[in-house]
Amino acid sequence: MDAAFTEEQHEIRRTLRELLHKRCGPDDLRAAVRTSEGHDRALWRQLAQQLGLPGLALPAAYGGVGCGPTELALACEETGRVLLPSPLLPTAALVAPLVQALGTERQRTELLPAFAAGGLTGALAVPGAQLGTALALTARNAGDWAGGGRAGGVQARRHGAEGEAEGEWRLYGEAAQVLDGHSAGLLLVAAHTGGYARGRTLLFVVRGDAPGVVRVRQTAMDETRPLGLVQLRDVSASLLGTEGGEVGQGVEDTEDTEGADGRVERALARVGAGAAAALAAEAVGAADAALARTVEYVRVREQFGRPIGSFQAVQHRLADLYVQVQAARSAAYYAAWAAGGPEGAAEPGTPGLALAHALETLRAVAGEAIQLHGGIGFTWEHDAHLFFKRAVCDELLLGPVHRLRAHAAGAAGLFEGGAMGVGVLA
Repeated sequence: MDAAFTEEQHEIRRTLRELLHKRCGPDDLRAAVRTSEGHDRALWRQLAQQLGLPGLALPAAYGGVGCGPTELALACEETGRVLLPSPLLPTAALVAPLVQALGTERQRTELLPAFAAGGLTGALAVPGAQLGTALALTARNAGDWAGGGRAGGVQARRHGAEGEAEGEWRLYGEAAQVLDGHSAGLLLVAAHTGGYARGRTLLFVVRGDAPGVVRVRQTAMDETRPLGLVQLRDVSASLLGTEGGEVGQGVEDTEDTEGADGRVERALARVGAGAAAALAAEAVGAADAALARTVEYVRVREQFGRPIGSFQAVQHRLADLYVQVQAARSAAYYAAWAAGGPEGAAEPGTPGLALAHALETLRAVAGEAIQLHGGIGFTWEHDAHLFFKRAVCDELLLGPVHRLRAHAAGAAGLFEGGAMGVGVLA
């Protein structure tokens, strides 16, 4: 692994930081989250058209920039610094990679250029707040997280003429807490099909304005990360890829007996590694910005006739946070490199551990920022609370931290041959 960034990667970071510094101040942020979409559409178009941000990790053949997870992680680190509300994470880190991996050539040609240009945004609708499980980050993906075969979750049925096996797919059910689900132009819905005894989970493409789709923006503690409730009432859908037929690029069909659901699980795990790296980098950027604001504040805030930053106890607390942020940054970069490399290039559980460390770091820095800002830091309107709310809600999105670490430990085989705690005590 070469830890040094290229000049192109440095330029991506510099350009994006300069633009966001001008266009995404605290007042701009609060105005953007109160729009119906939950983000600034004009800024999103500028990021797409001038910087190619949503297509950063997509191949040039589909209108993308042709970079990889490392460049996307660097971009997410910069968006995290300003807590940018945008469709970047659900579109570029979740939906677009899944379409690239599993979609037919026709689906890739139709959807990926639209994602890269910023004209189309996506959302991954996973029922029951099981996104961490679906991406194989907090539990083993056994394919049963999209709802039971009899009730619950999202169900898919194929309707055709009498006596015919083929026909149109119809979806019904609902998924709550879908990232950007209230406004995304395209929904990638995980649905259960095949009945109770022989059920499996597949991914379906649904247009956001399709008949029977009802979407509502849900109230969230972190307004910069908008969530939506998606209800599907007998909605027509297209299967992502084909069953047992063409395999999308990026996924090797190594076990034909697994069929389409096996490919879905492998693709979700691969995409989950990249999404974890992107979210970890975003959390590191937010933590670094919160720490910088706190350091600047303690330099000017005086108590007993001297800046509080001159007290040794405060310096020690900030030094510990600095070391934690740097360690989290290194872990996030390594996870991004591993996500872009060949399968098995990194140790098992790397993405989950990097994400756990980054989320824990952001929560610690945001908490200390509130403490060290004193009385003004405890007011709900202070900017420090934006970082704290981001830390709490991100952990709910793909965590919690202890489950990320426990699953990573299991993937690495640390507790083989005994219960989790027994091996530690022994």
